[in-house]
Amino acid sequence: MAGSSLPRRAFGRTLRKHRIRAGKVQNAAALCLETSPQSVSRLEDGQKIKISTAQIKDLLDFYGIPNPSQERDEVLTLWQEVRQQDLIAKSQGTTKGWWRSYSDQLDSHFDHYLHLEAAANRLTTHQLSLIPGLLQTAGYRRVLIKAAHPDLSAVNVERRLEFAARRQARLEETDFWLDALLSEAVLHHNPGGPAVMAEQLQRLADESERANVSIRVVPNTVQAGSGLVFQSFTLLEFPPLASRMVEPPVVYVEGYEGALYLEASDVIARHRRAINDLEQVALTEDASRDLVWRIVKECMA
Repeated sequence: MAGSSLPRRAFGRTLRKHRIRAGKVQNAAALCLETSPQSVSRLEDGQKIKISTAQIKDLLDFYGIPNPSQERDEVLTLWQEVRQQDLIAKSQGTTKGWWRSYSDQLDSHFDHYLHLEAAANRLTTHQLSLIPGLLQTAGYRRVLIKAAHPDLSAVNVERRLEFAARRQARLEETDFWLDALLSEAVLHHNPGGPAVMAEQLQRLADESERANVSIRVVPNTVQAGSGLVFQSFTLLEFPPLASRMVEPPVVYVEGYEGALYLEASDVIARHRRAINDLEQVALTEDASRDLVWRIVKECMA
């Protein structure tokens, strides 16, 4: 979803709530705005469309939101936050996200994920088979790229590695946290051979020393729990907006042919319970680091 942002998503969700409460359909809202139903749908999904403050006020009138009222003020405050963020992004040359220059190298669904990741202040990822992308070495990533795209040119392989390195810059931000819960199997998979895996595991151990990174291993010996029946997923959480609204978290589940973005409150709650169950049985950070170093020595033997 190109052009999406945290305030814009909150703004769109708020407009949808008021439209539904007013008993209006998207076609009616489109007529009010003199635009298409598709544009209303994009607006409510947090995507950027061409719309003025006057049109927003007309829409609020159409939805029966009193003027003046606290509800109206909240919507307009969110709208001002959206406009302010757009101005900042324009001045910094980041209106479309730094990753758009690599769009020819990315799966179509991943653009939306990168918007969410850029806005998030905490990621909790549960991985069953692979090292998370934010923690991968170039050598490890290169093997995965060639396995998935054996005919990819050397130039495009290097562009994908460059993209991965730029994405990992988030770990340098002290107000961003990464919590990784890794199945022990992740450490024993050996893409690229022992030398590649030894380098990758050393990187994993080094990154675990960061104050804003937690890496814990779920041993193969643990008994079954709800966390163990979940496939790999990432829970993205977001900081409060300037208007103090809290943006709901999103669960991202990636598959070979696409991805799911889950936002329903009951689904989020189930994934939180899964994380809690995994944390109950995972090794401590120190014990996890010790295990990683033991496997490094095995790889280098």
